[in-house]
Amino acid sequence: MFKKILFATTATSTCDNAAHVAFDLAKKYTSELSVLHIFGRPSRGFSTIVTDARTGEDGHADDDYVAWVREEMNQYYEKQMGECGTCEMDARVGVPHTEILRTARKKDTDLIVMGAHSRQEEPGATRYRSVVGSTMQKVAKSARCPVLIVSRPCTTCLWYFSNIIFGTDFTKASDSAFKFAFKLCQEIGSKLYLFHALDLSATQSGTILEQTEIEGMIKAARKKIEQRYVSQMGDFDNYEIEIWEGIPYVEILKYSREKNGDLIVMSHHTREIDPEKALLGSTVEQVVLRASCPVASVNRPHKVSDDE
Repeated sequence: MFKKILFATTATSTCDNAAHVAFDLAKKYTSELSVLHIFGRPSRGFSTIVTDARTGEDGHADDDYVAWVREEMNQYYEKQMGECGTCEMDARVGVPHTEILRTARKKDTDLIVMGAHSRQEEPGATRYRSVVGSTMQKVAKSARCPVLIVSRPCTTCLWYFSNIIFGTDFTKASDSAFKFAFKLCQEIGSKLYLFHALDLSATQSGTILEQTEIEGMIKAARKKIEQRYVSQMGDFDNYEIEIWEGIPYVEILKYSREKNGDLIVMSHHTREIDPEKALLGSTVEQVVLRASCPVASVNRPHKVSDDE
């Protein structure tokens, strides 16, 4: 399913959780794994002065320096590379999200793996601020392929995935996320949980709904899931449908915990707007930061359609 995987990393302990998943995936699917580290931003003209993307410090990035960085990467991932079939290390100067997206397009990548943030910080600092890294946001916004975001240790990874949670808000982008989740379940033999959180605060602010009205909305959402997704699943019957009411990111996290979810699949924003302009949706962002399992952000039909 994943012929080519791109793992975007700083080659430091910050990305160890994502590295574990990326190398495991490549091993299982005998994928071509590209490990990419962008370590600086070029200055104007032909100067070799670059600004380190993590520390903000200036330095010289000539061919020898780039070769040294690649050697550092080889040493850091030496053990994982030995267990992986085809693995290529690449380091270069540039704007991180631009180079990651450019490489993914050039290599026709099927999946990008990265952490929720890429800077060396205090453990949990990013979660405390409830903000994911800007590079991850920009990659998730523009990537043509699914982006697998790993922010915490993954004990099951794709070797053992058995419960995949698909969270939908019925947008067009969610249709692409469904296709990815469904194909993955067919490939691995996982159980698919189709979940929708009825956000009553957003649709009915200032009014108090009768219980019968809420039950009617839940029934309508279930019917929509059956018509929109289940109708595409043929004889696949290893699935459940659940509709809960509440704050979407809270409900999907609670549901994932209840079902021992190994992977959450969502589209990266929640409104029907141009994907080129959309920022990472607040629901996905909070799920990424708080989930105990990896989160796959899927926003476009490329790489998840049946004809791919």
